[in-house]
Amino acid sequence: MVHLVKVRIARAWMETPDIRVLELAPQEAVALPMVSAGSHIDVHMPNGLVRQYSICNGPGGTGFYRIAVKLEARSRGGSRSMHQDLEPGDALSISQPRNHFALSEIAGEHLLVAGGIGITPILAMARALAERGSPFRLIYFVRGPEHVVFNDALSDGRLAKHLVLHTGLSADQTAMELTRDIVSSGDNSHLYVCGPAAFMEAALTIAVAAGWAPERLHREYFSALVDETVSKGAFEVEARRTGRTVSVAADETIVAALARDGINVDVSCEQGVCGTCLTVVLDGTPDHQDMYLTDAEKARNDRMCLCVSRARSARLVLDL
Repeated sequence: MVHLVKVRIARAWMETPDIRVLELAPQEAVALPMVSAGSHIDVHMPNGLVRQYSICNGPGGTGFYRIAVKLEARSRGGSRSMHQDLEPGDALSISQPRNHFALSEIAGEHLLVAGGIGITPILAMARALAERGSPFRLIYFVRGPEHVVFNDALSDGRLAKHLVLHTGLSADQTAMELTRDIVSSGDNSHLYVCGPAAFMEAALTIAVAAGWAPERLHREYFSALVDETVSKGAFEVEARRTGRTVSVAADETIVAALARDGINVDVSCEQGVCGTCLTVVLDGTPDHQDMYLTDAEKARNDRMCLCVSRARSARLVLDL
């Protein structure tokens, strides 16, 4: 059973023209759960949607959580509601903090790379490293000066000396700067990257080409990349424990097909980034389209995210 935490919006403000910051405080006189740098929460909105947001403040503090929400041009209702429908004093429910983007305990140096709204978990990481006195570099790419998120915090002396800010670069210029920073890092450095999917793929591709081992690469996706080569054909899914088999049409997800037959799977992001719907595969070959599993985990084909992934085989058998 999922334990939700009841919070209220204590403060809200526009940090940039399209990014709104919300401070969430406990509804009752109790401390919020402790957080570590890189943590995120699920926010359960009044309209029924659930979205994931990184906790920008921390580490440690339990008086409030600070999240930043970018208003997406193609919002499916989540970011639009967070911008337009919620005001200070409104009540929300959130999940316990989870961290799939934690700082390495063995890295000699930490290379923090953020693009746009991707600064949200990276900022918490930078603060944690500054408090520890650990060596790190913070590289931040934005479209223009007006799009710098948390400029005041980044201008603080403890962080400013580690920060390199790039504004208004082209894709080629961005790749050049990423290459310079990644190639110049030592063999004991770890890379942490967060931002738009294409930006992250560029950084990770450069790192792999430079010989970085997978265990030195850390990423936090906000949405999965769209792969136009994904098979859109129909296939069957057997839910082994329930003893039922359903057909998944070319235009529906596994989650939707199962729900149509009364088999409900817990979901949250519905974009393949949070891992809520991760399910054990007993037989068949998945067509992985998520950003949650690592390449090595995908290669094992023993688990899959049902909200976005499909099948390479004609039939999948799931532990449901």
